Amino acid sequence: MRVARDLDETLSQADYEALATLRYTLRKFMDFSTSAAHHEGLPPQQHQALLAIKGNPQGEAMTIGMLAERLLIAPHTATELAGRLIEAGYVTRHPDPDDKRRQKLRLTEKSEEILRRLSAIHLREIRDMAPELIDILTHLQADVGGK
Repeated sequence: MRVARDLDETLSQADYEALATLRYTLRKFMDFSTSAAHHEGLPPQQHQALLAIKGNPQGEAMTIGMLAERLLIAPHTATELAGRLIEAGYVTRHPDPDDKRRQKLRLTEKSEEILRRLSAIHLREIRDMAPELIDILTHLQADVGGK
């Protein structure tokens, strides 16, 4: 992080504007995401959990601990979240055959369909926002090399 390396660096008005615009753009996306999840009947954290499970690298089965790590939440919070997803019929929990203390989470057909719809509209929104984000990030990246 550029500022952390050199706290004496003078920031320009353009730096502040780019940072403010980036945060604003990310907030607009998060607001869009929250609204889309609610429209499907999901709290945003449950949507994030379903996406984390589906998007686990190499299709590896998701454990509660991995879910906690991916969502940046405490393990007990991930356990409670998984419980709510199971009760709602979005996820099933199975003992890990290699370690019976661990539980593996799998999406149900119900959640697969909801996640497919949500992911499609999120990708459209990201593609629409991409030019603006690229401009902001290009400005910030150019300043790194130029200072």
